[in-house]
Amino acid sequence: MATADTTPTTENTPANPDSGKRKFMLLALAVVVALGSAGVWAYHEFYGRWSESTDDAYVNGNVVEITPLVTGTVVSIGADDGDLVHEGQVLVNFDPNDAEVGLQSAQANLARTVRQVRGLYSDVDGMKAQVNAQQAEVQKAQDNFNRRKNLAVGGAISQEELSHARDDLTSAQNALATAQQKLKTTAALVDDTVVSSHPDVMAAAAQLRQAYLNNARSTLIAPVTGYVAKRSVQLGQRVQPGEALMAVIPLDQLWIDANFKETQLRDMRIGQPVEIETDLYGSSVKYSGNIDSLGAGTGSAFALLPAQNATGNWIKIVQRVPVRIHINAQELAEHPLRVGLSTVVDVNLRDQSGPVLAQQPPQKASFSTAIYDRQLTEADAMITQLIHDNSAAVSKTARR
Repeated sequence: MATADTTPTTENTPANPDSGKRKFMLLALAVVVALGSAGVWAYHEFYGRWSESTDDAYVNGNVVEITPLVTGTVVSIGADDGDLVHEGQVLVNFDPNDAEVGLQSAQANLARTVRQVRGLYSDVDGMKAQVNAQQAEVQKAQDNFNRRKNLAVGGAISQEELSHARDDLTSAQNALATAQQKLKTTAALVDDTVVSSHPDVMAAAAQLRQAYLNNARSTLIAPVTGYVAKRSVQLGQRVQPGEALMAVIPLDQLWIDANFKETQLRDMRIGQPVEIETDLYGSSVKYSGNIDSLGAGTGSAFALLPAQNATGNWIKIVQRVPVRIHINAQELAEHPLRVGLSTVVDVNLRDQSGPVLAQQPPQKASFSTAIYDRQLTEADAMITQLIHDNSAAVSKTARR
C-alpha cells in the first residue's frame, strides 16, 4: 500500500506577519528621524541661529543714596521704606538752629561790608576835595611868592620875608603831593568796581551763600521721584556728611543686565530687539526691549578679587559679558518691576546693522536733577536784596 507525502509545499505556507510589521516600524522610524532632522535644521536655519538667550539676567536700576552734606541732628523723617516720594519732597530734617545762627551772622557781615565799601567810595570823594583845596593853597602860595619876589627886586621887602614866602610855597606843594598820594591809595581800593563787584563785598557774599546753603542743606529733599528703600536713619541720630540715610529708587528707570557667554556675543549688536520674561509674572507677561550697550569687559575682569590665571592649576572657564537691555517704558508702567528680579531674555540677531560698541559720546546727561539749582538762586536773590537795601540806606542818609 502506498504512503501519502505529508510534507507541506511552499505555496501553501502562510506569510510571516512579524516581518511586515518590522518593515513598517523601520520605515516609520526613518520617517520620524527624517522629519526630526528636518525640524532641527529648520529651527536652526529660521530661528536658532538668529537667537541667543540667557536666564542669567536681572533687573537693575538707579539706587539714589540720600546723604547729608552737613553735620546735623535728625528731628523728623518724612518717608519710610516703600513710600512714594516726589522730586523735591522733604525726606529728613535736621535741627536748624545752628544753621540759622550762621546764616544771620553772614547776613549781618554782608550788610556791614557793604556799608564799609560805601565808606571807601566816600573817602575817595573826600580825598578829591582835599586835593582840590590843596591845589588852591599852592596857587595862593605861588602868587604870594611871585609878588614878594618882584617886591624884593626893588628892595621893598627884605630877603627874609621872601624866604618865608618861598617856604610857604614849598610847604603847600608838599602838602599837595601828600594829598595826591593819599587819593591814589584810596582810589586803588575801589578802582573799576561798583559796590556789588567790590572784592570785600564779593567775599562777604560768598560767605553768605555758603551759610545759606548750609541752612538749606539741613533739610534733605528727594532728588528724583521714586520709592524709598534702605532707610537706616533714626530720630535724634547725629549724622555726618556722606553717611547713607536712605535710598530712593525710580522704578520707571529700570533696565536689564543680562550676562551672556562670550561665545554668544559674535552676532550681537546695539539696537537688536529683545524679548523679556520675568519670574515675577511668568510667561503670561512678556516685555519688549532692545540692546542698549555691550559691556566693555567680562564680569571677572571687574571683580573685587579678579582671577589670577598665571599661577597654580588653570581650568578654562567660559566668561560672561554684561549686556544692558532697555525695557519698553509703557510695558514697564503697566507691569512694574523691582530691582534685582530674575528674568529670561531672548535676543533676535537678524538685524546686524548696529555697531558692537557705541560710536558717539552722550549728547546730554543720562540722568539729572535741577532741584539744587533753586538753592543758589534763592541765595543770590537774598544777596542782591541785602546789597540794595544797605546801599540805599547810605544814599538816603547822605541826601539828608
